[in-house]
Amino acid sequence: MIGRLKGLLAEKQAPNIVLDVHGVGYEVQMPMTSFYELPELGEEALIYTHFVVREDAQLLYGFISKQERTLFRLLIKANGVGPKLALTILSGMTAAEFVGCVERDDIATLVKLPGVGKKTAERLLVEMRDKLKSLLDASHPDGKEFKLQSNFEPSPVVNSAEEDAIAALLALGYKPAQASRAVSTVMTEGMDSEALIKAALKSML
Repeated sequence: MIGRLKGLLAEKQAPNIVLDVHGVGYEVQMPMTSFYELPELGEEALIYTHFVVREDAQLLYGFISKQERTLFRLLIKANGVGPKLALTILSGMTAAEFVGCVERDDIATLVKLPGVGKKTAERLLVEMRDKLKSLLDASHPDGKEFKLQSNFEPSPVVNSAEEDAIAALLALGYKPAQASRAVSTVMTEGMDSEALIKAALKSML
């Protein structure tokens, strides 16, 4: 299993990146919460990975923190949740926000995410409650809030920010009309694609 990668950031096209590790380019899919934390192209990045082997593909999922990777692994063990849906959940909200939804039994927020129906949301709240308590206790024995730390500023993009944002939302499971509407609603002059994606995701919750 590939558990960690450290190398130069060769490509960034949300939610995918290519990390150059000693001349080998690893294609990695990341939730947007981790994607926002990446350094600029050409700089060194360290990501924690989860390797998935299927009959038709071998996929790498990457995360900025071990805690976020652990939450991803807990999500894919839940009934009816696969890697793609787990990635979508962690793109639509931070780990801390997801924990808050579980603690509050907040079904309404979860069902706004693409692919999360009422039954799936109810199962998540039930199955994740005890698992998250163990995670929080292990990660923060002093009781501090579970949250991801931001170390980097988003990098500028070369392509159309609007097109990149819509493409990222489509890759995360949103429908074309829904993605276009969300992006056009929040778009203002001067926004880069990462800021636009973040704002669009927030607007749909």
